[in-house]
Amino acid sequence: MTIVLVIVVVVLAVPVFFVLMWAVSAYNRLVALRNRYKNGYAQIDVQLKRRYDLIPNLVETAKGYIKHERGTLEAVTAARNAAAAANVRAAQSPGESAAMKELSGAEAALSGTLGRLFALAEAYPDLKANTTMLSLMEELTSTENKVAFARQAYNDAVMNYNTVRETFPTNLLANPFNFGPAELFVLERPQEKEAPKVSF
Repeated sequence: MTIVLVIVVVVLAVPVFFVLMWAVSAYNRLVALRNRYKNGYAQIDVQLKRRYDLIPNLVETAKGYIKHERGTLEAVTAARNAAAAANVRAAQSPGESAAMKELSGAEAALSGTLGRLFALAEAYPDLKANTTMLSLMEELTSTENKVAFARQAYNDAVMNYNTVRETFPTNLLANPFNFGPAELFVLERPQEKEAPKVSF
């Protein structure tokens, strides 16, 4: 009778053990994937901050040449400040839907105002020839490329995380343990997906 009881306990314990091991493994995988997309956003954050730091220098350099175009310069500064504030909120909650959508809209507005500034700069030969302006434009273009690469890495990490959290049987653990969906970082308008083109 004791041997039968031991066999029954072992037969019941083995599947429970394997289910428990699977649950721990699935949970740890979700944690790793969530950390990966948060790290991906941290890389975007670094590049966006660099971009936001370059813009005031660009505006200051342009001010000396296009004094009567004050509205455009103020619009660039306001869009930069709005995008920087949206980035702070997104950095606090990477992947959160509202924060990512707000950042996307703010980045689209900033790209639009920078495009107007670049177009305006084309009309001023002295500004186009200014070495500080040329250096800032080159640095901004380089930063735009880094932002695009970081955004792609983040979106890949989010896609991987969302796929794992939505597939069976991992989805059975995702919601009870608060592994919510993560939002991609996409730009609202297709024309905004490319860095502004500048030719001096």
